[in-house]
Amino acid sequence: DLEKEQLKTLKKIVKRFENGLPLKDLAQIVDILNLCAEKLNEQEAFTEPLCELIKLFGLPFQKKKLSDEVSYSVAVSKSIAQLGYLMRVPSSQVRIQICKCIVSFYNMELPRKLLSGYQPTSASYKIQMAELGGLAETLVLSLALVENQLTEKLWILKALQHLSSSGVNCRLMMKAQAASRLCLYLNGVDPSGQLVFRSSEILWNLLENTSKEEVVNQLSNLECVHALKEVFVDLLMCGFRHYDRQLRNDLLVIATLLAENPAAPMIESGFTKLLIVLATFTEGLKLSYCYEDFELKKLLFNAIGVLSKDPRAIQLLSENDVMPALLCYVKPNQKPGFHDWSAAQYEELQLHAIAILASVAPLLVNKYLSCQANTLLLGFLEWCVGQDTFFGQGNSFHGTGGRGNKLAQMRYSLRVLRSVVSLYDDAVNLNLCDQGAISQLLDILKYAANKSKEKEDAILLEIQADILFLLSVLCENDLHRKELFSYEGVDILIPFIQMDPKKLYSGLGHNRLLFSALDCLWSCVIGCYIAEDYFLEKHGIFLLLDLLALKQKNLCNIILGIMVEFCDNPKTTSHISTWRGEKDQTAAHLLIQLWRQEELELGVERDRYGRIVDMKRPIASSFQKQQEVIPMPANCPSFAIVEISENIRAKIYSLLCKLGFENLPGLSAKDFVTLAIIQRYIDFKVGEVWSELCAEIKEEFRPVASDEEALKVISEVSEDTGRMVAALQTEALESQHHQELQEEEKAYKKIQAIHKQRETVNKSWENFLARTSNYEALKKAKKLQEKSIEASRSKLKTQNEAVHSTDIKGLSATIGSGRLVTVKSTPPQLIGGPLAVTDLALGKPSVCEGALKKIRS
Repeated sequence: DLEKEQLKTLKKIVKRFENGLPLKDLAQIVDILNLCAEKLNEQEAFTEPLCELIKLFGLPFQKKKLSDEVSYSVAVSKSIAQLGYLMRVPSSQVRIQICKCIVSFYNMELPRKLLSGYQPTSASYKIQMAELGGLAETLVLSLALVENQLTEKLWILKALQHLSSSGVNCRLMMKAQAASRLCLYLNGVDPSGQLVFRSSEILWNLLENTSKEEVVNQLSNLECVHALKEVFVDLLMCGFRHYDRQLRNDLLVIATLLAENPAAPMIESGFTKLLIVLATFTEGLKLSYCYEDFELKKLLFNAIGVLSKDPRAIQLLSENDVMPALLCYVKPNQKPGFHDWSAAQYEELQLHAIAILASVAPLLVNKYLSCQANTLLLGFLEWCVGQDTFFGQGNSFHGTGGRGNKLAQMRYSLRVLRSVVSLYDDAVNLNLCDQGAISQLLDILKYAANKSKEKEDAILLEIQADILFLLSVLCENDLHRKELFSYEGVDILIPFIQMDPKKLYSGLGHNRLLFSALDCLWSCVIGCYIAEDYFLEKHGIFLLLDLLALKQKNLCNIILGIMVEFCDNPKTTSHISTWRGEKDQTAAHLLIQLWRQEELELGVERDRYGRIVDMKRPIASSFQKQQEVIPMPANCPSFAIVEISENIRAKIYSLLCKLGFENLPGLSAKDFVTLAIIQRYIDFKVGEVWSELCAEIKEEFRPVASDEEALKVISEVSEDTGRMVAALQTEALESQHHQELQEEEKAYKKIQAIHKQRETVNKSWENFLARTSNYEALKKAKKLQEKSIEASRSKLKTQNEAVHSTDIKGLSATIGSGRLVTVKSTPPQLIGGPLAVTDLALGKPSVCEGALKKIRS
């Protein structure tokens, strides 16, 4: 009777809340649910009321105020979490009803009628509360309770499929090892196919919404990999529907992600070998050439690329003829036949295969050579620059930039060559050069450079950089190959070195191209006198110095290294000395500026005039001084030695040694101060090494008296050198200061002379004005003039000496007579000449004309 009363009460509660549960009553309803669950273990009659109560949780909750959603959030989240705990009830009907209720969270329908004064909660409220209560984690754990019940398992997976659309729920599911649990269900018996579909869908959601590494780690066990392999093979061999092919491809992607994890037992399970066989022998699969099979082909290529990163898989790649399978795509594109891939599909597969070949070829060098891959690639490159009427589709990732041309094919073929040439394998490189690769690569480089003039893009720049790298590796340390490169190669290199510096920041790849060109110059020109002389004739050293004058940190090191090597050619130093930059800058001045800039970045101590401060360690950087003394074996270089290769000071010193430290043009006093340090660079560096040696000896043991005395003398020699250089620097500065004072004094004397001259002119003018405006002043001046004339006459008088008067009779001027006399020339008509017949000559009759006529007569 008590049970009947309880059942009636339950029915009344269900009837009362048939349109939705109020938030305020939710805690009590959950208590009733738990009581019913306990009763269900004894009486099956409680199954139906319990299901009816659970069904109410699928309806929107009802609230009185807008703030109720926040106020009751803790209670609601706990209530929804309780649904997950009810999965422990051993009733299939209850469990399915719980899953249906959870699914209804995501397609909520409004109730037909609301309680008076209530309104429904928002559509996403239950979803948020499910996340807050951790329902997803509980539901994953409940899978262990339904191992053998397919229907219940499918309903739980359906609920998890909805829940896994949220990142929060996915993280909760991962805490319950959802990935490994679900993977084990993939190969379960299920005629409907829902088990595989829903499990794979949840796995995809976990990969997208959580850490991919964490999901892969959960799947990286032998059981999961076996399950994944079996269901993939089943779908591959027996799946014929569009849906089956899609699912097959999805599982292959998950398998590829697993292959990226070295800890995954892909080889042990046989999955690796299966994928390699499928990628190289797909004819037996009876591909239908539909889009899904096209995707399968690409995914298998991608799997080969991933597996090639595992050293354990290399043997399998070699045994299963991966190399010939990929090389069969290295051929000119032909029109596809009937029932074959379309032109766009074949091009995409071709480019993908060649891209994977770049990863596989360095691992299988012997196979590469035995398949004559170099011959195939060079022939394919020849087709790429030919006049064939092929037009690329350019509609895939690997086909980027290849629409209407063959640049994509050229780009990936060069990548394959780059990958194998990078091995520095003599057999590969000799095989290439014997087939004329150097001249062919130069032709392709000219072709790409001409294309780049029309329109620069990243792909063309990458192609040029790769060719320059190939030439660098092939010609390095081989004089004959450098001679093959010489004239044509230098002509091609010059425009790259003349590149506009503004392009280096374009982002297209000009920076990489310039570095590749400089590397090619170093490897292909230096060491071959024919090429070096031709480069010098083309003013190449001037171009290098122009680049060096940009003072870019990343360029300076390589350019200085090239120039040091070039200085072995006796013609180079004259070119360096001749160069002039902006504002008539000389190479020596530029090198000294770079030295100062480098020391500033290294934190070397200098005073404001650039003089040495620390006499014991004059060229030590701030980082070097911070290093503690660490005793090292004799075969390990110390920090003072390693530091030489980490900055440009040693290269600058070497260049200035070639130029000589005397009679360098265009240097200021500050430059001479720095030059004094550079000149003693080796001495200072030797002193640093001895200083480190002393510190290490004292750290490890105490030297005997004679050794200690010797070390002391050596240290003093180094310190004396520093003092001597500091004295020379001071002398240079004082000499410059003295010279500046002399120049200043000379300038002041010139200014004084100018002022004195102006005063004399002004005084003369004043005297002149006085004589012309004041008669008394004029008479006074006249008397002074006469006295001066008398004083200048000789005191000795000779017989019959003529005396000349200094006055001009009848002169009415108020100033003395000048020294200039104006005389009219004889008219040209009287003496002939070229102007005698002109109107100008006949214009005025001469005053002497009559007298001359009388003489003639």
